[in-house]
Amino acid sequence: MTLATWLTVVSICILGAMSPGPSLAVVLKQTLGGGRRNGVVVALTHGLGVGLYALLSIIGLAAVITASPLAFSILQWGGALYLAWLGVKGLTAKRSDDSDLPEVPTTTSAARDGFLVVFLNPKIAVFFIALFSQVVGVDTSFIAKLGYAATAMIIDGGWYLIVAWLFSNPRWLHRLQQHSVWFERIFGTILIALAGRLVVGMLKA
Repeated sequence: MTLATWLTVVSICILGAMSPGPSLAVVLKQTLGGGRRNGVVVALTHGLGVGLYALLSIIGLAAVITASPLAFSILQWGGALYLAWLGVKGLTAKRSDDSDLPEVPTTTSAARDGFLVVFLNPKIAVFFIALFSQVVGVDTSFIAKLGYAATAMIIDGGWYLIVAWLFSNPRWLHRLQQHSVWFERIFGTILIALAGRLVVGMLKA
């Protein structure tokens, strides 16, 4: 692993992590609904999922997944349905009886959402296969491969930790939570729209 190659991986992983999409919506949803603890949990499990996909891509198992139309299709449809389910939950969010907040999500749901939004997105495997095919060769050591996967995991988890930390700042978290039902519905709409875009893309393919 050369420094130039590693910096290339770092740059591409940063751009990939910062691209807006369902992951960002899920992290914000959990952070605003459950506070900093939930934000940290969803960020860490999302990073773990990305690291797992990166490792699978390097050792070749992800290539098997993407080479199988059935496996790829199952993951795609599973991902679309999961996003739609999260979206419907957001759209139907209501204030609880003793609070202006909707039902507060648990850390278990944060961990689940963080991991599944990655695991049910096979395009992440395609992304890493495309990336690592340019930097990993037959002479790349296993330690170097682990280093690349760890880099992807740390960058992704680190980015979403920053997002969760910023949006859970006590200075404005309370104000945001006063309107959390509407935020839930906005995120729900976004997630359903993203699920719809996935379905349209799959039907056109």
